[in-house]
Amino acid sequence: MLSKSEIIEILNTNEKNEEIFTLADKVRHDNVGDEVHLRGLIEFSNICKRQCMYCGLRSENKAISRYRIDEDEIIRYAQKASDMGYKTIVLQSGEDEYFSSDKIIRIIEEIKKLDVAITLSIGERSYNEYKAFKEAGADRYLIRIETTDKNLYSKMHPNMSIENRFRCIEYIKELGYEVGTGCLVGLPEQSIESLANDILYFKSIEADMVGIGPFISHPQTPLCHSNNGDFWLALKVMALTRLILPNINIPATTAMETLNPNGRIIALKSGANVVMPNVTSTEYRAKYEIYPNKICINENPTQCRGCIEAKIKSIGRHISQDKGQSLHFTNK
Repeated sequence: MLSKSEIIEILNTNEKNEEIFTLADKVRHDNVGDEVHLRGLIEFSNICKRQCMYCGLRSENKAISRYRIDEDEIIRYAQKASDMGYKTIVLQSGEDEYFSSDKIIRIIEEIKKLDVAITLSIGERSYNEYKAFKEAGADRYLIRIETTDKNLYSKMHPNMSIENRFRCIEYIKELGYEVGTGCLVGLPEQSIESLANDILYFKSIEADMVGIGPFISHPQTPLCHSNNGDFWLALKVMALTRLILPNINIPATTAMETLNPNGRIIALKSGANVVMPNVTSTEYRAKYEIYPNKICINENPTQCRGCIEAKIKSIGRHISQDKGQSLHFTNK
């Protein structure tokens, strides 16, 4: 367990970067092995009621072409993903109120017939909704905190409450989901101390999955003129998260590869053990523009999987054949 002052010291200097990345890779190897878990990602709606300052899906972005995939098509995407060998399906969207509890429950129940794990990433819902989704068969829930700095959270998320965000995470933990969260690195006005607090927060809630990504400025947001986050700082936050939570699942995020052509492989060699290839077709990929210049938007799902499999094998790792439940969750 690293102290807050030790985390701040490491984040403030680049002198120990290679040492930290190498150690995180060793901790990953010793605790979760050399398997890489692939999650089939379905981005089923880019419609969102929120106004997050950094996100291209924000409701005030009138330049984006909106879409919504209907329930039957979502289920067909999941079937194709299962046929391709994915053992986990990730259902992700903006906070689209069209998708009521009943609709989400039907989608979950149909996809569970494929004998796959389901991760939901659909934002803030009520306790009763989370409960209903869990009872329908959802296994995991991803709801990133983005930052634990209350003032910064308020600036970045108009008309939202960090207290409610914390409450939602408490709900999903109480209901027995595998808990997924994470943060953005490089937000304007973000301090190194707040990043240290983010890492310690992941530990305090005993998260089962943590996604770390660099902030990437979007031209259709109020932060359009802000500098992008630093790839290496984001990588270091990820590596430190591995050190304090040795047996959780940590994805090599696509945002890292957007900033660095080898970003996901570097992340896999610095503590990550999960990759989430997109199984949505190309007609939707470019429209799910949380940030610009996303990788792989012109690749079909088969190309996407083949590409990442080849990269994973090139570094001596292998694809997991199971559902990839967090060992941290299993051992609780």
